[in-house]
Amino acid sequence: QVQLVESGGGLVQPGGSLRLSCAASRSIFGLYTMGWYRQAPGKQRELVAKITRGGITNYADSVKGRFTISRDNAKNSGYLEMNSLKPGDTAVYYCNAEPPPGLSGRSYWGQGTQVTVSS
Repeated sequence: QVQLVESGGGLVQPGGSLRLSCAASRSIFGLYTMGWYRQAPGKQRELVAKITRGGITNYADSVKGRFTISRDNAKNSGYLEMNSLKPGDTAVYYCNAEPPPGLSGRSYWGQGTQVTVSS
């Protein structure tokens, strides 16, 4: 079992920045692909960004150039730096950890942290 605990959400004005953190309970997290998802009210949950154990990243088109995903395997943690935030970024953001191909196991989700972008 891997438990994910998220922090860093809050209220920010358009153009502002936030840094989300995801702390995992087990070191096996370092072998997993880590991702950030978000879900706005009335909308489907969508992938924001992901990063493999080797540092390969992928971003949704809507956040490219504004968000940066990173990880610190020594700390069993993942991060999402969000810059130039827009009202459309308002959502609950979830941390996700998924075993890569060749490694058995289940995926894990954090509890979510609210990000609200509003003037």
